[in-house]
Amino acid sequence: MAKEGISMEYDITDINLAPQGKQRIEWADREMPVLRLIRERFTEEKPLEGVKLVACAHITTETANLARTLQAGGAEAILIASNPLSTQDDVAASLVADWGIPVFAMKGESTETYMRHVRMALESNPNIIIDDGSDVVATMLKEKPELAKTIIGTTEETTTGIVRLQAMVKAGVLNFPAMAVNDAQTKHFFDNRYGTGQSTLDGIIRATNILLAGKNFVVVGYGWCGKGVAMRARGLGANVIVSEIDPIKAIEAVMDGFRVMPMSEASKVGDFFVTVTGNRHVIDKNHFETMKDGAIVCNSGHFDLELNLEALREMSSEVANRRPFVEEYIGTNGKSVIVLGEGRLINLAAAEGHPASVMDMSFANQALSAEYLVKNQGKLGAGVHVLPSEVDQEIASLKLRALGISIDTLTPEMLEYMSSWESGT
Repeated sequence: MAKEGISMEYDITDINLAPQGKQRIEWADREMPVLRLIRERFTEEKPLEGVKLVACAHITTETANLARTLQAGGAEAILIASNPLSTQDDVAASLVADWGIPVFAMKGESTETYMRHVRMALESNPNIIIDDGSDVVATMLKEKPELAKTIIGTTEETTTGIVRLQAMVKAGVLNFPAMAVNDAQTKHFFDNRYGTGQSTLDGIIRATNILLAGKNFVVVGYGWCGKGVAMRARGLGANVIVSEIDPIKAIEAVMDGFRVMPMSEASKVGDFFVTVTGNRHVIDKNHFETMKDGAIVCNSGHFDLELNLEALREMSSEVANRRPFVEEYIGTNGKSVIVLGEGRLINLAAAEGHPASVMDMSFANQALSAEYLVKNQGKLGAGVHVLPSEVDQEIASLKLRALGISIDTLTPEMLEYMSSWESGT
């Protein structure tokens, strides 16, 4: 679909939304100084010159600034959505109209359309895949394995995607390097904890406009995302309950001051439920059956399958839309369960995702991971790799510099003490 004056192919909702999208992209850029510094260097050095790149990501203002950075580095980038409800249509329009970046993404697109966009992106024969959940890599390996011959590598943004990549390694099908961007400290410490924490609560409040103070708020999963959600919910006055399968994380939640109990117990007392596990059916039929009338359920993990919505539909006599992104499942027993954002990422379905200042570091990791793959082409073996710690440190240092914050450095005496075994107390 091409508008007069635009020769490339794209598939978006409305190209005329571009002016609004450009304003919002530029506003987000003000809060992304690290990515801006990288973009300035990329403009001069062109480390991605000639690289064909597919980015499967949430098409937001922050992602737009990552795309601009990749383009500045010389990459031929194509963008597709990583979630049917996360695309900001005005941003997609601006990327096409103002920066000439092909985008195949529309808010509310069907699963069929999403998969069609994945396949269209693969037709470009990419050298690098920036993935968010590993759908593009998985589709390529299943349907077009011959494309792996020209793949330099992939970068993965999410815990869910890294789990899938590790399963590919175990199955012996991942035959190129993958950078586990999610495992970088400047990604998961900040993006998962502060980004998911704030944006999840933002999505819930925008969708429902219900006061959280005094409510029983169940967080399912106490990884970095769960920690962030629990911390922010407590800050708004909620009584936070954590459900976990990992005994160490469960103890940590207890020590952080939260009640911990199995979902079979939490389901009976919760007013709000948020899943952040990356696993399947962590809220299942037996949990829905014991929930209070009017319990509110949502997901902030990558895929909607964290909630067994198929079972919930079978239990319900009616599904009614109550507000944008709010569906009430009315059970045959008269009790109802309210699902937000169709069970998809609530922070992107009903809100705008992570604040730009958080995504600044996450997308700095993505840009530098792509550069790292190109610079080390042929040197990295197949499998999952973590970005070197010195790159992580560089990103943190750039962020501190942008914030006007200085830190101490080790003195010669300190360095000598740390490197010597002879010095002691």
